[in-house]
Amino acid sequence: MSDIEFTKDGHTAHVKLNRPQGLNAITQEMDDLLLAAWTDINDDPDIWTVILSAEGEKSFCIGADVSGGAERKTRMALAGGLTGIGGPLVKLKKPLIVAVQGFCVGGGFELAMCADIIVAADTAQFGLPETKVGIIGECGVVHRAVRQLPHHIAMAMILTGDRIKAEAAERYGLVNEVVPYADLAATAQKWADKINGASPLANQAAKVAALDRLDYPLEVALMTKFEEIEQYAASADKREGEQAAGERRKPVWTGR
Repeated sequence: MSDIEFTKDGHTAHVKLNRPQGLNAITQEMDDLLLAAWTDINDDPDIWTVILSAEGEKSFCIGADVSGGAERKTRMALAGGLTGIGGPLVKLKKPLIVAVQGFCVGGGFELAMCADIIVAADTAQFGLPETKVGIIGECGVVHRAVRQLPHHIAMAMILTGDRIKAEAAERYGLVNEVVPYADLAATAQKWADKINGASPLANQAAKVAALDRLDYPLEVALMTKFEEIEQYAASADKREGEQAAGERRKPVWTGR
């Protein structure tokens, strides 16, 4: 069985870290498989949402697998994000829900922070242990943490290596919902179903508009024209939305 499981169910893709014996630590091969999965998802118009999860109750992901030493064919943490540790930086076009349980630390924490929606089991713990163990590189996790958490919370986590629990992560706005571990998969699917009820092309255009100008001044964002929004304006889904509104019925989206 593969260390990365990739399946499709209706309009939702499921990507699962499947190396629980290693606490889902990411190997070079897993980086490659993640890149292949995200590329397929981006290229498939019938995929509207993605759920990223992990096997095993103890850990979502503890970051890089260093059991064979820290050396890799690609530098650890050079890009990271959705490809885990050393893969190329990838922007996922489709809405991403991440379901987190147990330890979510280091590169695993960065992987979770690539989500649009995070659902956490009440067992989840988030952390950046790098400085605590004397390891620091071009860590994407620190850059994401200080942008997604309150400044002093993020800096305390970075400088001490201390972890925060799921309820604190929810309080700080990092996590959308905390549920018992037994309900984690169903809750992630609930979010996917809710998102799939909206226009997939409009969602993809909205995601690009929201994130691609996030670090720019508001005036720049307001003056930017986005190709995805322009393309959506001429789509069948745009016409279906208008027709459904006129007929007072639910739209039937095709993603075209």
